[in-house]
Amino acid sequence: MPVIESEEHKALRTAVSALGHKYGRAYFTRTVEEGRPATELWAEAAKLGYLGVNLPEEHGGGGGGISELSIVLEELGAAGCPLLLMVVSPAICGTVIARFGTEDQKRTWLPALADGTRTMAFGITEPDAGSNSHRITTTARRDPATGDWLLTGRKVFVSGVDTADATLIVGRTEDARTGRLKPCLFIVPRDTPGFERRKIDMELNAAEKQFELVLDDVRLPADALVGDEDAGLLQLFAGLNPERIMTAAFAIGMGRFALARAVEYARDRTVWKAPIGSHQAIAHPLAQAHIDLELARLMMQNAAYLYDAGDDIGAGEAANMAKYAAAEACVKAVDQAVHTLGGNGLTREFGLAQLITAARVSRIAPVSREMILNYVSHQTLGLPKSY
Repeated sequence: MPVIESEEHKALRTAVSALGHKYGRAYFTRTVEEGRPATELWAEAAKLGYLGVNLPEEHGGGGGGISELSIVLEELGAAGCPLLLMVVSPAICGTVIARFGTEDQKRTWLPALADGTRTMAFGITEPDAGSNSHRITTTARRDPATGDWLLTGRKVFVSGVDTADATLIVGRTEDARTGRLKPCLFIVPRDTPGFERRKIDMELNAAEKQFELVLDDVRLPADALVGDEDAGLLQLFAGLNPERIMTAAFAIGMGRFALARAVEYARDRTVWKAPIGSHQAIAHPLAQAHIDLELARLMMQNAAYLYDAGDDIGAGEAANMAKYAAAEACVKAVDQAVHTLGGNGLTREFGLAQLITAARVSRIAPVSREMILNYVSHQTLGLPKSY
């Protein structure tokens, strides 16, 4: 992994940061209050090539990788405009289709995901499965008369289904050789008969709403299956590793935004004839928050580099650790920022209070910190499994 960021990556950071600050936190907060996605920012980011920076050039993308896409999300977040759907549409769904989709699927979806005219949601979590993907009960079976797929099951905590043109659903099919169920991915258009959604009433105030999905014998053509029916976990983790890396970018950007607000306040707020930032009780926790965010970014860059280099196993380990480190750094940075501002940290003017809840999301989703610790203790350290 390059230790020093390339000139191209530095230029990308600068350009995306300028776009994010053009819209700013006030714009982003307004869209959330209006209950809609940040469509204007999304469209301009797409026009400038940022949304599809990780997708193949032959399908309308920038020809880069998760390294570049994570820079885009991080810098937009640091400007106060974290686009959560970037974690899902170009990162998970775009990557899976680019790597494993048929030529027709690539032609249909990738240019539209890159130019922002279409989006795709991702459904994996189930009410009774949670973090245990081996217990997924959404099943797909063939209709012997037509060759169509029939999907039945439920999903929860699926972001943006109401606005996405389709959802990439993780189901399970029966292995003809062993009889065991194996994971497979299907593209389900939003208005497909039998594909129903119910909005989950969340305390978290975000532009992207959360939904429970019910699939009741949803009939899909044979070509709705993404990739090889026998690829199983390989295709699934081709999407989950970018999801963890992009969640880290989301958290780091949010933490940087909160820290910048706190540092600015600590420089300007004067008590007893001195800026409060001159006191170590204020300065040192902010310095620690900065260090934690920078360390998390290095781990995220390492994970992205490994993934883009084709090292799926190494990327899996690094992506989990990056997501863990970034989430912890984000929560601490937001908490310290609010604490630095005191009562002002809870006012609408400074835009920090709503980050208290949002920062917790990065600890919980897409995988909890406890499950990451399970992964590292078992897979990395070789300790016995606890479950």
